[in-house]
Amino acid sequence: MRIGELSRRTGVSVPTIKFYVREGLLPAGELTSPNQALYGETHMQRLRLIRALLDVGGLSVAAIRDVIVAVDDPEKSVHKVLGVAANRMVPRYEREPDDGIEEARKKVADLVAARGWHAYPDNPAAEALAAALAALEDVGHGSFAEVLDAYADAAERVAGADLEYVARHVAREELVESVVVGTALGDAIFAAMRRLAQVDASNRIFGGAT
Repeated sequence: MRIGELSRRTGVSVPTIKFYVREGLLPAGELTSPNQALYGETHMQRLRLIRALLDVGGLSVAAIRDVIVAVDDPEKSVHKVLGVAANRMVPRYEREPDDGIEEARKKVADLVAARGWHAYPDNPAAEALAAALAALEDVGHGSFAEVLDAYADAAERVAGADLEYVARHVAREELVESVVVGTALGDAIFAAMRRLAQVDASNRIFGGAT
């Protein structure tokens, strides 16, 4: 198909498609003349993936490029590709070093050790968790850390479900989609389900609205 048809079928404008090609997010079409190229189903799928990562996953163009480069690298293991994707999907937090963040980092390190999780010390997710714990302490709710083990139990179950899904779609041409569903879109799904469950729990614990 020509780029115009690709645009119509995906809802992505022609200038945006060309931008993605220039930025290395989308492979170039097959040239049929100096000014014409053909695109196929793989381009449609990659465009849908890019839009999902942008619109739902909240990733930047640079982060998406890193994920796609990792997926397209035949030397990278599935574990490494998933690591790249997961790390780029974690928000970065800037906080000046102080006793609060250092204590929070220790709590996170203790949690990781106690659970036997294999995670390197400067994992972005560990830093994000430490930042959240430090913020809770700042606003007078440091005792919220009491629920960390319950959160960890839930996280292990969800992570297991994510990776079991990926394991069933582990062909490299399908891995990108699996990463999106299991990580970026999975985050959105879990957050929404948590909100629904909170409403139900509130009704049971505090009583329904009158």
